[in-house]
Amino acid sequence: MSKKRVVITGMGTVNPLGHSVSEYWDNLQSGVSGIQTISDFDVSAYTTRFAGQVKNLDLSQYFDKKEIRRSSRFILLGTASALMAIENAGLDISKNPNRIGVEVGSGIGGLDVLEESARTLHERGPSKLSPFTVPMMIPDMASGHIAIVTGAKGHNSCSVTACASSNNAMGNAFQTIRYGLADVMITGGSEACVTPLGLGSFCAARSLSTRNDDPDHASRPFDKERDGFVMGEGSGIVIFEDLEYAQNRNANILAEVVGFGATGDAYHITAPAPEGEGAKRAMQVALADAGIPPSDIDYINAHGTSTELNDKNETQAIKDVFGDVAYQLSISSTKSMTGHLLGAAGAIEIIACIKAIESSVVPPTINYQTPDPNCDLDVTPNKSKSKELNYVMSNSFGFGGHNAVLIIKKISN
Repeated sequence: MSKKRVVITGMGTVNPLGHSVSEYWDNLQSGVSGIQTISDFDVSAYTTRFAGQVKNLDLSQYFDKKEIRRSSRFILLGTASALMAIENAGLDISKNPNRIGVEVGSGIGGLDVLEESARTLHERGPSKLSPFTVPMMIPDMASGHIAIVTGAKGHNSCSVTACASSNNAMGNAFQTIRYGLADVMITGGSEACVTPLGLGSFCAARSLSTRNDDPDHASRPFDKERDGFVMGEGSGIVIFEDLEYAQNRNANILAEVVGFGATGDAYHITAPAPEGEGAKRAMQVALADAGIPPSDIDYINAHGTSTELNDKNETQAIKDVFGDVAYQLSISSTKSMTGHLLGAAGAIEIIACIKAIESSVVPPTINYQTPDPNCDLDVTPNKSKSKELNYVMSNSFGFGGHNAVLIIKKISN
């Protein structure tokens, strides 16, 4: 079976660095931190009291009051980004609804609804629970709601693979078009877990940075003094299309998707496999899928969580895959600015990769101050740099041993 070429024609995002792609990219390449002390609920009893949050977003520009009341935050953020991406792509779904699908990942889904519903059950009893509790809470409802709002009637699914969720979703969307099962896929990820339970759970796991007096500098991937990741929330949606379909409608093509690799560690529920063995295989599978040698990659947007194990093991995995070429690569972790959006991380990071290709700019890893001999590659410390980019790799790895890697390239005929 011949494989169709898949291109990207639209983008939309709301995240801690902005309510649009342009605002996000401007802040990203300028090295701005979106990490702040949490003000939405009382965090005085928490060991970590900061996160990357979406602030001052006017949801009424996208939804009526009833829709807002009956939807969880991750659904609203995901749908807002989808509407932006569809507009950016100039896509008229009504012309081909049965061949346009949706796959949006979320690692956890409607945690805010789960918390509120548990509180209602405990304080007021089961008769007071909302009939919308389940459809507001389950992770697939970002995909479902986007389809309902837009009329996209094709393939509809959701990937739930922890922090790899949106890369898995986009990889699945890529393959769905590649093998002729859809012409267009609305894909990406959405997450909104900066809640009392979400924050408290990661605090209990001792996964988070505790730099409460200096949140701007708390996320420091690959830095020797890193002390944990920083939670973030938001969404990113991209439009994938069959190249021929996009050309026939004169779409503005932003980049081409050329490779996807997914593997499992089969090792531990939270820790990565030693020396990043599973991550290494995912990168190798993606390169083989793209049909290119490692030396063709110009930039890697790393998973780069700012945790001791991830950053060390991801560095080793890159060295194992790329050999001596690893030291010539440009690498960065944009989580240093946005925090870690969990299931939506890969989605906003693929948007960063697209903009990097478009602008010939590698965004920085900020807060890099103390070199770590275990992380000795070029992580683009503190300042963005100009560089012509043809092939870009984006890594995402999740609890449970899920590894998902995407490769995109500058569009060519």
